[in-house]
Amino acid sequence: MSELRETSELRDAASGLEGRLTELERFFDVEALRGRAARLSEEMSRPGFWDDQERAREVSAGFSRVEGRLRMLDDLRARLADSGELLELAEGDEDLLGEVAEELGRVQRALEEQEVARLFSGPHDEGDAILTINSGEGGVDSQDWAEMLARMYRRWAERRSFGLEVIEYTFGDEAGIKSATYSVSGEHAFGLLSAERGVHRLVRISPFDARGRRHTSFAEVAVAPVIDEAVEVEVDEKDLKVDTYRASGAGGQHVNKTDSAVRITHLPTGIVVQCQNERSQHQNREVAMRVLRARLFERERERREEEISALKGERSDVGFGSQIRSYVLHPYKMVKDLRTGEETANVDRFLDGEIDDFIYAYLKNQAAH
Repeated sequence: MSELRETSELRDAASGLEGRLTELERFFDVEALRGRAARLSEEMSRPGFWDDQERAREVSAGFSRVEGRLRMLDDLRARLADSGELLELAEGDEDLLGEVAEELGRVQRALEEQEVARLFSGPHDEGDAILTINSGEGGVDSQDWAEMLARMYRRWAERRSFGLEVIEYTFGDEAGIKSATYSVSGEHAFGLLSAERGVHRLVRISPFDARGRRHTSFAEVAVAPVIDEAVEVEVDEKDLKVDTYRASGAGGQHVNKTDSAVRITHLPTGIVVQCQNERSQHQNREVAMRVLRARLFERERERREEEISALKGERSDVGFGSQIRSYVLHPYKMVKDLRTGEETANVDRFLDGEIDDFIYAYLKNQAAH
């Protein structure tokens, strides 16, 4: 009876997953996606397609996203069909039933990941992001903490197969980093990373304190969308303070040889952006200005949201400088999100980039409001 019950439970699980997949296919409108893929493919095959390189890159990226989603949905459908066929053969075969259960578990996780896409509503949520980590007050401890966060997000991007490019990476005086800025590319990169905006707090025994005392460190995470050049963001040159310096982080062959790195301070807002990873001062300035435009765009969007929340009598959860998450390494181990109540005692895995559960919890919490 136990084997029959297990087979029955697996059939019910497979049926439930098929229903969720059908709902997801309806949400993404598979037929419309196939039509869009065909149109983009036709455009890419036309003579002179690469004459307008900016348009070509946009079309190519769009085609890759659509094709990727179609492959993912088709793959999930095929895996569920295969699991159904295996279940017909698995009566009394515990090993085969175990294989089917594991595969259904993998399909469920993949579905959950895609279902998160339904939580996005912002115009830039689907696109790429500019991620900046700045160390806070606390000297070398906070700079070390900023470097730990930078590694956490790099590992997160690797786990999701997202592209990640270094724009700026400024080492601390003794250890860690003062700041780091990355361009993160992948489906819904901005929508996902927007859950990470704010101040992250670390409590631990300081490895830099000879007396072994407990220290509290802070680092701020800023996230902005990569915006199209067509989006107007006014930047007055007289509001900019531009400094050049010798790069100290990862970069091309000119790093540490010329003052090619660029730091731009937007005086009215105090926003500071840097770029040191390009080969020339001109290129670094160009990238830094793109980052500045993105940061100013995001700041204005947040300001409008806060005004709307204030008119409604609501408190904004993602105000500039707000503390969003606490990481405790001593006297116990715990990561807790102060906005959602989500927590985990597996701090090591969390700092190794397994942060999706917290991101999803935040997005679901936002969608519920």
